[in-house]
Amino acid sequence: MNKILTFLFIGLLNFTNYAFSNEIILSSLKEGNKLIFIRHAIAPGNGDPDNFNIKDCSTQRNLDLNGINQSKKIGLFFKNNKIKIDKVLSSEWCRCKDTAKYAFDNFEIFDALNSFYDERYAANETKQINDLKKYIKKWNSDKNLVLVTHYVVISSILNTGTSSGEIIVSDKNFNIIGSFNKM
Repeated sequence: MNKILTFLFIGLLNFTNYAFSNEIILSSLKEGNKLIFIRHAIAPGNGDPDNFNIKDCSTQRNLDLNGINQSKKIGLFFKNNKIKIDKVLSSEWCRCKDTAKYAFDNFEIFDALNSFYDERYAANETKQINDLKKYIKKWNSDKNLVLVTHYVVISSILNTGTSSGEIIVSDKNFNIIGSFNKM
């Protein structure tokens, strides 16, 4: 019986810590002036086809119905929690633009958020990360900045991995405050 009570207590403690952690992240977002990195929503597959063309979505890996629904849930999360957004910036890849469109409606393209996963674009990493850092250094708002991008960009700048549709919140110095992964 004691083992069962101990197990239940630990489970409750973990749930309480998770809920407390989410409240801290939400509170931070409501303060504003945060960076919100979002990995594009579910787009089945890995990488892009050999015939990839940035101007033609039919040549790219795209959101499926689950990804579209996940994007809409991301938008509802921000709306329902009344999180103020200064602007939404997106990679030029269609799966990122669609994530931004379904979640937020209005967004701007920012090529520093483009993927450099494929060897065709790997040489762009240093320039893109430097451009992103310069942009953020100049960015000044009491609202939040949303950056819809790719695993490799988030990994490079924040030194952490992400799942499709995961939201990672950081300050302007790229210190991670927390993440939401269940959209």
